Amino acid sequence: MTGHTPARRLLAGAATATAVAALLVATPTTAAPTTAAATTASVDSTVSTLTANAANDYCLGECSEILPPGQNGNATLVEILGNQAFGTLPRHSADQLGRYADLVYGYAGLREDQIDTFFHDASFGVAPSQVERDYSPRSDVRILRDRATGVPHITGTTRAGTMFGAGYAGAEDRLFTMDLLRHVGRGTLTPFAGGAPGNRALEQSVWRTSPYTEADLTAQVAALRRKGERGEQLYTDVQEYIAGINAYIRTCMANRNCPGEYVLTGHLDAITNAGGPEPFVLTDLVAIAGVVGGLFGGGGGTEMQSALVRIAARAKFGPVEGDRVWQGFRGQNDPETVLTLHDGQSFPYGDASPDAPSVVLPDAASARVEPVVTDPTGSATTTGSNSASELAAALSGLTIDPAHRGMSNAAVISAAHSTSGHPVAVFGPQTGYFSPQLLMVQELQGPGISARGAAFAGLNLYVLLGRGQDYAWSATSSVHDITDTYAVPLCVPGGGTPTLGSDHYLFRGQCLAMEELSHVNRWSPTVADGTAAGSYKLVAWRTKLGLVAWRGTVGGVPHAFTKLRATYGREADSAIGFQMYNDPTQMGSAAAFFTSANNVEYAFNWFYVNSTESAYFNSGLNPLRASGSNPSLPMKAERAYEWQDFDPETGTARYAPASAHPQSANQDYYVSWNNKQAKDFGAADGNFSFGAVHRGDLLDKPVKAALAAGRTFDRASLTELVQRAGLTDLRGAEVLGELLRVLESQPVTDAALATEIARLKAWRQAGALRVETARGSRVYQHAEAIRTLDAWWPLLVRGMFRARSARSCTSPWSTPFRSTSHPPATNRATCRTCRRRRTAPRRTRARPSSTGGGVGSTRTCGPSWVTRWPAGRGVPSAATATSRPAGRSCSTPCARRRPRRPRRPIRVTRPAPPATSGAPTPSSSRRWAASSTPPSPGRTVPPTSRWSRFPPGAATT
Repeated sequence: MTGHTPARRLLAGAATATAVAALLVATPTTAAPTTAAATTASVDSTVSTLTANAANDYCLGECSEILPPGQNGNATLVEILGNQAFGTLPRHSADQLGRYADLVYGYAGLREDQIDTFFHDASFGVAPSQVERDYSPRSDVRILRDRATGVPHITGTTRAGTMFGAGYAGAEDRLFTMDLLRHVGRGTLTPFAGGAPGNRALEQSVWRTSPYTEADLTAQVAALRRKGERGEQLYTDVQEYIAGINAYIRTCMANRNCPGEYVLTGHLDAITNAGGPEPFVLTDLVAIAGVVGGLFGGGGGTEMQSALVRIAARAKFGPVEGDRVWQGFRGQNDPETVLTLHDGQSFPYGDASPDAPSVVLPDAASARVEPVVTDPTGSATTTGSNSASELAAALSGLTIDPAHRGMSNAAVISAAHSTSGHPVAVFGPQTGYFSPQLLMVQELQGPGISARGAAFAGLNLYVLLGRGQDYAWSATSSVHDITDTYAVPLCVPGGGTPTLGSDHYLFRGQCLAMEELSHVNRWSPTVADGTAAGSYKLVAWRTKLGLVAWRGTVGGVPHAFTKLRATYGREADSAIGFQMYNDPTQMGSAAAFFTSANNVEYAFNWFYVNSTESAYFNSGLNPLRASGSNPSLPMKAERAYEWQDFDPETGTARYAPASAHPQSANQDYYVSWNNKQAKDFGAADGNFSFGAVHRGDLLDKPVKAALAAGRTFDRASLTELVQRAGLTDLRGAEVLGELLRVLESQPVTDAALATEIARLKAWRQAGALRVETARGSRVYQHAEAIRTLDAWWPLLVRGMFRARSARSCTSPWSTPFRSTSHPPATNRATCRTCRRRRTAPRRTRARPSSTGGGVGSTRTCGPSWVTRWPAGRGVPSAATATSRPAGRSCSTPCARRRPRRPRRPIRVTRPAPPATSGAPTPSSSRRWAASSTPPSPGRTVPPTSRWSRFPPGAATT
């Protein structure tokens, strides 16, 4: 950057991370720090550009990354068949799994000189001896692929060339994944990939939140050009990026080496070469952005679910006590919860009286979820949803044990508390576990752009999580409230009595027709997906106040309950913020970072480090609510409670200024594991997880204690701390001690109970870790204690709550169980008279597991866990003692593999081990910068391609 001297270091001794499906871990490499001299012998015309890049690389070899299973996500039909027949793998498709998994066994006592054992160098440029491929898809761009990982290093002599190269390289690595994502974003996955139940569930889930017509997508593209100079630049960048993708499509068709899934799904004839990938267009990026933003950058919109919990609590306990129960679980501003900004900063947001004048509650038993599917035929009728299952699915959206968004983590130590005097960061963003990954790694160099890191397939015109010349950044999902629910009265044009099925609604005194967004999806069996032929109509209803999500009565009057999301219709706008992240002139200081991050409209927690500063900013398009409104519950569809300056024609309003967003610079440390951001920044309506026990405590408490003891951190020690947090059972660390004190509050005369207590104590004193006795043993240390807690926990929780509802406890219940992403923690004042006796766990025999069908999921061969570990939980909901841990697959490929369907991608797991008798083995994800937490098995998140051609272990199921 201008004004920097060669001596300046981005993260001298610091580490940054940029994760892809599980973690970001920054690690130094074994090679000496990259310097200009180290690259002067570069190949041909890349000499000057590589030299310049190295001269601008102030990380000096101390930024590292890893992206399991590997960089390459494309495979030809021959490679797919070769994998099925012989177990062979395409180059760079799974060569990062080993390092990623090994950190589980090597984190204890980690030293700086060992980091390169588990991570890859994330320096700019490629040493001449490490160049695997050197090619130019166009005269103004050159791409180098390195030998170690196959990462593309893209250098353009023009900005257009850099964008073209990003599109070309992205398609080389993820073409079929890109194609899947653009079809998911349009709600047309089943006609493209097959009608497997997982494919149907995926496209339906996205259609509920982001349904658009082609005209809508086109309008969003056109709107970019009206956003000033950066908007015009974004429009131009997208055009060149699309040109690069289409250039690769022409190349692979000419060479007859396009991804083999096109053949398996019936889109390409292997004999005649007829068909093939359809060219990409600008609106495809908007569709993909809607998928990614909806999955990881949304928040709020579950006001109805929260209202139903309140109604149920009132029905059981009465209005007063019922509201206390609801508010206790709600935990909107729990003073005991872990905070990212812990210096007392207050950023009020979302708090309001539960009885605010805007509040509307549906009549008891009247609410039903709005279906998105009608007129099913053929195989679509075999697993059709009904109102009961729709309601259950909707209620599962409450994040008492969030199985959807989030699970990313970050730990940042300020310069004042680092060993080197420079900030240290360990970033672990998570998007789920895939093979191939949803994200890819790349380096982009050109006019106005200089960055390396991770980007989503189909959106990799910029680096989304990574490092620049002298700074690094990453994110965790904040899931704060940018979506509200309105109770809209239904009506009949010209008068009459409306019903719950009416398609007109009252808005500002007029009876308006709902806009129907629909199309018919038809599918037929293919080699990839043998699901029988079928079809259905995918439908959504749009109003001036958002999309119809529920219907019910209020005082006996039929209402539609609509969701109004601040970023709906603005899916591509956040790209301006990412454009600025990649521009070294826009990220040179914490203050500049704040400005750039404020241009990201999705709900994220952003972290930043340079050589002297560390910073945090919470992004999001936060609407300013009207006085008297409560965004945590459904609101009356009256003008008095609309967002301030709300324009129903454009969907825009007034939004909170940058100063109102939680933000900080140079706090002693920052941690985030999708926990609460700051004091008074209220949890979103459906987020019941910000309580006194939260997985963020596993990061916050040890960092706080270390700094209080005068310790400093380097990359290795911070990586060790974060990794240990990922291996720790939150219940064992935070709750078990209180449980044991209750058990021992009276004499223990039962010998068997005394033995179990001793085992539990020993496990807790050892750190409540879930680690193997030895590498590959598949048996946990303290396995008996773990089995006991796994079996006891669900009985304990149910017993406590059932006892509470059946009779009065002698101990006060001033605050209910504090729920987090883990199972609910026990109340601070444990009710001794309501405690249920533990039932001894029963071992179960291991049995083979199988999942899915259709394009996307890897089949696990060999015995697996009998009970699926719920995505997002750090522990299982029941004892599952079997011979091998979830997430680990047998070492040899399955004898028979067929393409299987992608699993529903709305659940993202956090990096923590499964609760089983074996130890977890990280499978597929990416770490970037200096830290790591092993991933949990959990659900895979489609739609990615050819999982079936990778051996078990490349993706968990």
